[in-house]
Amino acid sequence: MKHTVLFSILMVTLSSFAVTGCDQGQKTAKVGQAVVKKYTQATTLEGVISDNKGVIKTGMVDVTDESGLLINHVAVDNGHYRVEIPANTILPILLTFSSESSAEKLVTAVINDTITNYSINPSTTTIAKAAKAMGGYTHANMVRAAEKTIHTPDANKTTTGWRGDPTTQYGGWH
Repeated sequence: MKHTVLFSILMVTLSSFAVTGCDQGQKTAKVGQAVVKKYTQATTLEGVISDNKGVIKTGMVDVTDESGLLINHVAVDNGHYRVEIPANTILPILLTFSSESSAEKLVTAVINDTITNYSINPSTTTIAKAAKAMGGYTHANMVRAAEKTIHTPDANKTTTGWRGDPTTQYGGWH
């Protein structure tokens, strides 16, 4: 009986180590599997700048990484911008519009390396700020932020996210 109790205690102890070891291995694997997105070649991003009154004709668009490091900048031309992103630029990046006539900066977060057209407007700014507050500019956070900040008819939502193209339907957050 004494040996049975000791054997049981030993088995419970060993299995708790095995389970702990498995859990740690899975966490490491998930972290190690994170996919880093980047532009593998120089890419041109373009789009329209607008506010609640319409297209904003003049100003500057700064391209920065998450830490605020300037990657490139360009002047807005009649409400449009077109900016070159160097090869090997790691995503996410931010497109920030500013002008002398407005104290408010407008932002959009770029998380997808295949989309090249990005609007910058109050909706994209709200979504980017909400995603950042949720923990960063990930696809999941951007979708959740868009769902919480932009009115979307239930017919356009699914259990996995958006139905249709969120880049053109819901604020242009991409």
